[in-house]
Amino acid sequence: MTTLTTPTTTTFQLNGQALSVTVSPDTPLLWVIRDVAGLTGTKFGCGIGLCGACTVHLGRRAVRSCITPVSAVAGAQVTTIEGLSPDGQHPLQKAWVQTQVPQCGYCQSGQIMQAAALIRRFPKPTDDDIDAVMNGNLCRCMAYVRIRQAIKIAAAEVQGASTHA
Repeated sequence: MTTLTTPTTTTFQLNGQALSVTVSPDTPLLWVIRDVAGLTGTKFGCGIGLCGACTVHLGRRAVRSCITPVSAVAGAQVTTIEGLSPDGQHPLQKAWVQTQVPQCGYCQSGQIMQAAALIRRFPKPTDDDIDAVMNGNLCRCMAYVRIRQAIKIAAAEVQGASTHA
């Protein structure tokens, strides 16, 4: 049973833009992103934080937006798939296309957001690093081999860019 609370105004940065919403403080961030901000790249999967389809970044950390109350992001920076790279040129997005990861595509925004946090933490990820960090992101099409390949390609591109900068 959910408890209804009095709507309050919460202000945070969404993809670099200030957003103020007046909703119940226990409203899941996912629904604020989708229904209030109108950004539909972040998907609803399980609603209990187990599948990873709703993964976004809170600061630089990957979180499940379906179980993150909007009150927890007050004053914070939230990044969705739309904010990762508005033109789709993030190394992960390019590697996803190159390796033909998407099949149904439903989990892909969550997978990419989790992978972006992964390569920030592990610039040269091993298979064990990838397995450990990506473990909670489910793909019903079983594209895990291509996901791992795409992560390695993107990590190498990021490393190459950072060594030339």
